[in-house]
Amino acid sequence: MSTITITKPPTAAIPHILPLRQQRPALEAMFAPRSVAVIGATETMGSVGRTILENLMAQPFGGVVHPVNPKRSHVLGLRAYKSVGEIPGSVDLAVVATPASSVPAIITECAAAGVRGTVIISAGFREVGEAGVEIERELLARCGSMRLIGPNCLGIMNPGRGLNATFAAGIARPGHVAFLSQSGALCCAILDWSLRENVGFSSFVSVGSMADVGWGDLIHHLGDDPATRSIIIYMESIGNARAFLSAAREVALTKPIIVIKTGRTEAAARAAASHTGTLTGSDEVLDAAFRRVGVLRVNTIGELFDMAEILAKQPRTKGPRLAIVTNAGGPGGLAADALSLSGGELSELSQDTFAALNEMLPSHWSRNNPIDVLGDASAERYAQATSLALKDPNTDGVLVILTPQAMTDATATAEQLKNLPGTGEKPLLAAWMGGPAVEKGEEILNAANIPTFKYPDRAARAFTSMWQ
Repeated sequence: MSTITITKPPTAAIPHILPLRQQRPALEAMFAPRSVAVIGATETMGSVGRTILENLMAQPFGGVVHPVNPKRSHVLGLRAYKSVGEIPGSVDLAVVATPASSVPAIITECAAAGVRGTVIISAGFREVGEAGVEIERELLARCGSMRLIGPNCLGIMNPGRGLNATFAAGIARPGHVAFLSQSGALCCAILDWSLRENVGFSSFVSVGSMADVGWGDLIHHLGDDPATRSIIIYMESIGNARAFLSAAREVALTKPIIVIKTGRTEAAARAAASHTGTLTGSDEVLDAAFRRVGVLRVNTIGELFDMAEILAKQPRTKGPRLAIVTNAGGPGGLAADALSLSGGELSELSQDTFAALNEMLPSHWSRNNPIDVLGDASAERYAQATSLALKDPNTDGVLVILTPQAMTDATATAEQLKNLPGTGEKPLLAAWMGGPAVEKGEEILNAANIPTFKYPDRAARAFTSMWQ
């Protein structure tokens, strides 16, 4: 029997003193806090401290916000405190946005005040070299039982509760996909994309360099979270490999976990180290470990975006069999190739479905899957064919491809598809190919939680990844 060797976590990481099960309540308090302190809150325009405070004030999250600033009595109209210890009552979450050199002393104050957890936005730790490593060791030595997310991160969101403890431009839509990332900039890109595509999230977490809270902690937390149905991860280092693999093995049984992992090349590994100061580990070992615990690894940012959208909007497929409905043979063939090459299957239409299609389609339709409804297909013809494909017992999902031919009404077709019965039982995907002529149709489909793709082969691969 083969063995898997796991790379050790970075030397700066220090295992937490509490058993894993005892650590979870602190994470729950951080994502559903009743009281939040913003340490480094300021009125300076464009500053991180002001942006975090404004985001927390922008909408109710079920708690109160306390600015901490030793030089001001009020910040943005809120009573400010000189230190976290002066805040009346308990504090569940402290968000720290001060220079790295000041953070260990702040952590001491937070631990003494009984703060449940902190998010350290500040940079200047492990990623800058040995001096930063020493500061990180010092703050970890001072935190006691308090949990730390970061440092060098964007922050955390719980959109369902309205919590935005980040310096991002706005909050994600509520949904059922958790997004975890070691890149704050990628978080911002995903956030901007998700608002356009109508993709929602249960949690949105920038983990930074993971001095304390790591993948394993967050996966266990999200595994217990009823709002989370799947987990998407952008990973630069695996950190505590045993904790990650143990948590993933347990949670992946009920919730899909999809990872994009950088560091496959020496150049990428160096880039990751300079970004978050982390070790990337052996790529071959990680591939084998991911497969063993049921984690799906994707290779491109495009695939990561696709998985976020398809898991957010559609039910999980029960098998690999896809029916393709198209008004053009070429794109249908490209989708069929991509499906087969990625491990999916074209569904074999049942006799009843075949007979029904024969009756309602022109005599020169493709008489096979992909179902070519022909270039003059009306919105009603598209809808009828798609409905039959969804109802077919041999089909696990349907991809509808539309090219903007002269007789094609992309908007009306989208209107027809959004109201089809049975779309909540099997995944329905759409590839609306083209530019301005199909944009309105794409908007309608996205609003109806039908994921859209510019290219049919990409849609087919997304379906296969969803099944895998």
